[in-house]
Amino acid sequence: MIYLDNAATTGVKPLGVKKAVANAINNLSANPGRSGHMVAQRAGEAIYKTRQQVADLFSSGSQSVVFTPNCTQAINYVIKGVLQEGDHVIISSMEHNAVARPIHRLKTDGVIDYDIAQVIMGDSEATIRSFERLIRPNTKLIISLHGSNVTGELMPIKELAKCCRDRGILFAVDAAQTAGVIPINMREIGIDFLFIAPHKGLYAPMGTGILIAEKPIEKTIIEGGTGSYSNLLSQPDELPDRLESGTVNLPGIMGISAGIDFLNNVGIDKIYSHEKQFCRVLCDELKSISGVSVFSALAEAELGAPVVSFNIDGLTSMETAELLSKKGIAVRAGLHCAPLAHLTIGTADIGTVRVSPSYFNKHSDIFLLKRAIFDIKKAKNIAKRY
Repeated sequence: MIYLDNAATTGVKPLGVKKAVANAINNLSANPGRSGHMVAQRAGEAIYKTRQQVADLFSSGSQSVVFTPNCTQAINYVIKGVLQEGDHVIISSMEHNAVARPIHRLKTDGVIDYDIAQVIMGDSEATIRSFERLIRPNTKLIISLHGSNVTGELMPIKELAKCCRDRGILFAVDAAQTAGVIPINMREIGIDFLFIAPHKGLYAPMGTGILIAEKPIEKTIIEGGTGSYSNLLSQPDELPDRLESGTVNLPGIMGISAGIDFLNNVGIDKIYSHEKQFCRVLCDELKSISGVSVFSALAEAELGAPVVSFNIDGLTSMETAELLSKKGIAVRAGLHCAPLAHLTIGTADIGTVRVSPSYFNKHSDIFLLKRAIFDIKKAKNIAKRY
């Protein structure tokens, strides 16, 4: 199987990640922060080390790093923990449902109002103006993805951060597609909340998420045991304890640690260069095939998240993906949980076929994919004659 669905989760994990997860299960199976014995203490130290690794990677304070069950929950912690009745929010027209749905739910419940800023593909200045036009006196929060999971379009997060800072607006970034692939310096950019999916660019196991919160979160959506301040019936105010109720996913967190070691050893720049070049070659090859439409920032721009979407004329994205699967190629089809993005690029009716490489994919995979597409088109043309 040629695995090209890494934007959903990286299919090949580094050996160090596998060993770290196994070590956590075999040798650190104790509840960190809840027991005084040696194994629990070692588990707690391992979590502290990982917290510091995350902070160093994204230039934040280690106390701001919160481990969550997934990136979606990290997003919900902020949306439902920061926003209050009467607040206004702005999101982009490329957002994933992880952002759009909780925001829309708060609006339908009558708590907040929100607007969607139109992203102008390939024109950052026009996109920034789209956000600025929607700002109101009660705008509390702007949320933007960093890189689209459909086209790889990169948002001008540095400029949006300045826009927010100048107006006293909180700024949150969904880095599910870019964390570990494109460097992100939270404090240099001015990001208040960063959402990370470690099972993607950090090569960690699924069932892991990270929230880095550089600003307070007033409300909690989950309360419970934190291993600290146990004499109080109220939830602790300090991070990460405030948002880390219950037993954490220690094997997953150890996988995050090993994944960051892998990134540091290989180099994020080298990883991005490999994946970007893969996507550029793929775009060129796909554009050379008649009847194939390509949607990718890297088809034209110098920078973009390593994602390429395409469609074959006369086939839905689901039909194409199913035919490719039968040929041993794993891709993602449909709306990719991002209907706003598909409305933006005009593919809301059939979605797209998404190809997303990782550091472990070879350039030969591109030509095997191209050959498979040719075979699909050939079979389709033969079927038409009968």
